[in-house]
Amino acid sequence: MQVLYIYDLKHKNKKAFNRLKRLFYYHMNHLPIKKESWKSKSAFAVPFKMEKMMDSFFGRFGKDVVVYKTRVESIEQL
Repeated sequence: MQVLYIYDLKHKNKKAFNRLKRLFYYHMNHLPIKKESWKSKSAFAVPFKMEKMMDSFFGRFGKDVVVYKTRVESIEQL
């Protein structure tokens, strides 16, 4: 079982959006999810055991990042 996260970065203006994007992806690249996850542009799936870590990661950004999550058995490409 995996946890699928779908996220969207909110922006007030171009400068704020670029700052948020740099911070978000900088911290995301330091997470240990590279080998165990499935990623696309604004969605990724991690093993169930990493759910708390990812929740705290997204919690760091507060209302600047909109996140949806669900538990999935498998992911199919359409």
